[in-house]
Amino acid sequence: MIKTLRFAASAAVLSLALAGAVQAQAPKPHVFTAKDMASLDRLSDPRVSPDGRYVLYAVRTMDYPANKASMSLWIADLKTKMAPRRLKISDGGASSGRWSADGKAIYFTSSRAGGTEQVFRTDVMGETAVQVTSAPLDVQAYKIAPDGKTIVIGLAVFPECADFACTEAKLAAKTATKATGVVYDRLFVRHWDAWSDGTKNHLFAWTLGPDGVATGQPIDLMKGFDGDTPTKPYGGDEDFTISFDSKSVIFSAKVAGKDEPWTTNYDMWGVPLDGSAKPVNYTADNKAWDTTGIASPDGKLIAYRAMKRPGFEADRFAIMIYDETTQKLRELAPTWDRSADAIAWSRDGKTIYATALDVGQGKLFAIDVKTSKVTALTGEGHVTAFDVGPNGIVYASDSLKSPSELFMLTKKGPPIRVASVSDEALKDVAWGEPEQFDFKGWNDETVHGFVLKPANFDPAKKYPVAFLIHGGPQGSFSNSWSYRWNPQVYANAGYAVVMVDFHGSTGYGQAFTDAISQHWGDRPLEDLQKGWAFATQKYGFLDADRACALGASYGGYMINWIAGAWNQPWKCLVDHDGVFDTRAMGYATEELWFTEWENGGTPWQPNTTYETFNPVNHVGSWTKPQLVIQGQLDYRIPVEQGLAAFTALQRKGVPSKLLYFPNENHWVLKAQNSVQWHKEVLDWLDQWTGNTRPGK
Repeated sequence: MIKTLRFAASAAVLSLALAGAVQAQAPKPHVFTAKDMASLDRLSDPRVSPDGRYVLYAVRTMDYPANKASMSLWIADLKTKMAPRRLKISDGGASSGRWSADGKAIYFTSSRAGGTEQVFRTDVMGETAVQVTSAPLDVQAYKIAPDGKTIVIGLAVFPECADFACTEAKLAAKTATKATGVVYDRLFVRHWDAWSDGTKNHLFAWTLGPDGVATGQPIDLMKGFDGDTPTKPYGGDEDFTISFDSKSVIFSAKVAGKDEPWTTNYDMWGVPLDGSAKPVNYTADNKAWDTTGIASPDGKLIAYRAMKRPGFEADRFAIMIYDETTQKLRELAPTWDRSADAIAWSRDGKTIYATALDVGQGKLFAIDVKTSKVTALTGEGHVTAFDVGPNGIVYASDSLKSPSELFMLTKKGPPIRVASVSDEALKDVAWGEPEQFDFKGWNDETVHGFVLKPANFDPAKKYPVAFLIHGGPQGSFSNSWSYRWNPQVYANAGYAVVMVDFHGSTGYGQAFTDAISQHWGDRPLEDLQKGWAFATQKYGFLDADRACALGASYGGYMINWIAGAWNQPWKCLVDHDGVFDTRAMGYATEELWFTEWENGGTPWQPNTTYETFNPVNHVGSWTKPQLVIQGQLDYRIPVEQGLAAFTALQRKGVPSKLLYFPNENHWVLKAQNSVQWHKEVLDWLDQWTGNTRPGK
């Protein structure tokens, strides 16, 4: 158009008019906000039909004004590739969709009848539903036996009770009494966000009649068992499997006893489906974590995940295979230095599929059962769930630029996108572009990180920076989507984002993960310092003079540590549910195995690191403005930790605010609370960096 302007005024006028018309019609890039994020539909839990034609999946839909989410089931036809459709039975709420072995029925859970969560059944059309279970308690998880004659469900009961009536009576008695005192004689007294009520999650086998409805009395397969399956606080149907011949159940559980809070000794247990014998411990020799047992298609092999070091929750999960015929146990791919997450058998039993973090990406791997050869099936992005069908694998994957979508991976060609629930909502969003970088960190070892450019990036400008520090500490931001700490919200608010996977992060080998234990305040801090120096030198658009550091959980601990040990670069700090006093944390948290491993013993033992890297000892050096955020229901890092940090800041006269949520736990989960959280955080950053937020 510049040449046109030089040679013809009339053409210039026409060109400008046309350009103006196009510009007027083109939608402006949409500023992606916390409310947009909280309002998005969320796709999860893909399940391929036995014949491979369909994939069933769940969609979570948020009613933002009501601050309430609902679940629905959708189905996609992998053969005709028609648009996915929502099953009508979802009108009453539906989740945990599962296929029958013959593919003719779909089971799901819903609270549509009587208010308790029960199992229902429909067909592929999904027009009407039949109630399968009528338990007086919520069904937490379920599985249908391969022969279709039994359903196994998880319920919270009093382990000493012989039937449901006993549990109901005990719960009713607690409700009826005017006295509110509760007596405990062992830990846990509370776990994650709930106080113990004396119940345990047990598995029950319930016979299915010819009409597919549960009949007779269910059998407590764990009667008297002092432990939980599904495991608490967030276990599901991955914690148990029904054998190939439909005669037994293998489940993962830890005997509670007196040492439940300081041991990670989960074991694999087996029990007959008819309840004719008590559970037998198959992995008693391993005092570390054993979980996620799955039977091979021919029923001859059992695969499960196992750690080797007792008491260490972030140890590498190896894949173990037990041969029922030879009674021999072996580790699959012992030299593969990654920790397996979800695992599944191939249809022919020759391959184990597994997800694992790998250098900032969450990949799906295929592992040859005979040779232990490991092959990555996916590249960039983060596989969140998958299911194996006869014609390929359907998986859900997200990234730093996309919420979870469904893809199908076949033997030939690239992955095929099957379904998305956010295309329309995100079609006009201008994403911040991510880039992975690496540098030499502690011990001169390679450390990786991500930088995210602001949305609508202008290379001529410098931008304020949000320096995000992940929790865990054995975790990773990775190339993945988050609904709590999503860097795109900061990028759309006008910030560049820097994230460093310091020593202790997962996906870089077990030695890298191990490096943080008993070194919370030195090795990771060195990585963060060197990563910050590298990023600000490499990326000229980062305004190092207008930067704030933010973190939650361990990231919140690091904020409190930085406040006293490395506060020079920061205009402000944000600590969400962070450890303020590591010694007090060792007495007040619930999962004691975590603090004891990470600090080298109990708080009263000598030669530990509770005081070596304790932020409370350096409050005298705190000078930077700090926002403290805390949830009342956070029993992992209790509310007193946040209150103490805020008290220290106020008493010292450091500019500070406390954002307190009486109804949130270690995470902020409620939609309107999440939006409030982001508003307060971004307002805090804007105040101290001088940022003018787009769309504010």
